[in-house]
Amino acid sequence: MSQLRISEIFSSVQGEGGYLGVPSTFIRTSGCNLRCVWCDTPYASWNPEGPMMAIKTLVDQARELGNNHVVLTGGEPMLFDPIEELVTQLQANNHTITMETAGTIHRNLPGTFMSISPKPGHSAPPESTASGWHERHERTRFQPEVIAKLITDHAYQLKFVVKPEESNAIEEVKAMIADIELALKYTIEPTNIFLMPEGRDAETLNQRLRLLVSVCENTGYRLAPRLQINLFGDTRGT
Repeated sequence: MSQLRISEIFSSVQGEGGYLGVPSTFIRTSGCNLRCVWCDTPYASWNPEGPMMAIKTLVDQARELGNNHVVLTGGEPMLFDPIEELVTQLQANNHTITMETAGTIHRNLPGTFMSISPKPGHSAPPESTASGWHERHERTRFQPEVIAKLITDHAYQLKFVVKPEESNAIEEVKAMIADIELALKYTIEPTNIFLMPEGRDAETLNQRLRLLVSVCENTGYRLAPRLQINLFGDTRGT
């Protein structure tokens, strides 16, 4: 049976987006095609770690944890072919699946809810980053045609990480949405779009959440807290 490198599996509540507060099992794959400078899971991206685990083992562990909702996250879980088998097997066990992805890779996974987080310009690592990761990240981070295809094939949400105090932050989000809509050839409902503040501590997040309230009032976008940071801090397994 196929295997995936897994950095962690745990039970918690979903802290972000439309499934906020829902008891969930998180399966975090290890490995990513981006290098966001503010990545909060470097152990699954910048320095991928964890054992190779059989799909059956992952499905069995999800069953034992007892949550209907399973979040496949990373890193970038869409990188790996065995993710398709994992989705199929989890669905066969009556799990509801959310796939957390940057939207740079397309896979058709019927019945999967796509939580797509396109990466804005402030995600780029420094130009001095080893192995040419600045250029690789910039070349890959935003793929509107891929996102449009994911949206066409799946139920979805778009989740943008923003620094609202920066003068061009919201305009950049609007420009990215316009590019996706151009590829789609129709307008995205604002209620499918979430603005989530960048930050890894509760104080920073709450300050930026307050700044985003008026933006959401003016645009119809939804405000997305990071509940796990408020509850547990910036820790693994939450």
